[in-house]
Amino acid sequence: MASALLLAACSPYTLVNSETYNDAKLSSYSTFRIITPDQGTMVPGMQAVTYYNIAAAIREQMLERGFTESPDSPLLINIGLSVQKEIQTEPVLPPNYYPYYGPEPAPGYYPFFMYPRQYYWPAYYQNAQVITGIYKEGVLTMDMVNTVDKIPLYSASVATIVNGGDSGYRNLQGIAEAVNTLFSKFPVPLLPQYRK
Repeated sequence: MASALLLAACSPYTLVNSETYNDAKLSSYSTFRIITPDQGTMVPGMQAVTYYNIAAAIREQMLERGFTESPDSPLLINIGLSVQKEIQTEPVLPPNYYPYYGPEPAPGYYPFFMYPRQYYWPAYYQNAQVITGIYKEGVLTMDMVNTVDKIPLYSASVATIVNGGDSGYRNLQGIAEAVNTLFSKFPVPLLPQYRK
């Protein structure tokens, strides 16, 4: 248990949401199907190999929960992937900032400037922000839909930082870890033989 918590704490993947809709009882479904590129539009920027690796990891999770894959199943699993640029900022001068004249920056006040900013930055810039980081965040979303009634049943999303083109969603280990996180609060548990 402690090692599982430690692994979850160290994971680069964060579960953003895990929601059941319309009082869905997912355990009442015995079959599922995963959207294929010929049934929809490939996510822009997603390579076919990435789609197939994500689909395989989702398929494995569903099979380990007792579902059977069937091309005519009413339970459709839809896959979405988005990547967006995020900008991280900090106040130029923290609220209630008092000049610190020590040899090092005051704890928690970064970025550190060689010539202290408080000497030239007027107090009326209280709300000014400085960019401390620019990164891309990738979000993998899985929706489960009842195609007969056309109603959403479940949705889960997992996010990670994407460093350049080195996305965790591009390698098998990263995809498996992302999908494990995606299913971490899924309402249908693993079959006993797959529990660790």
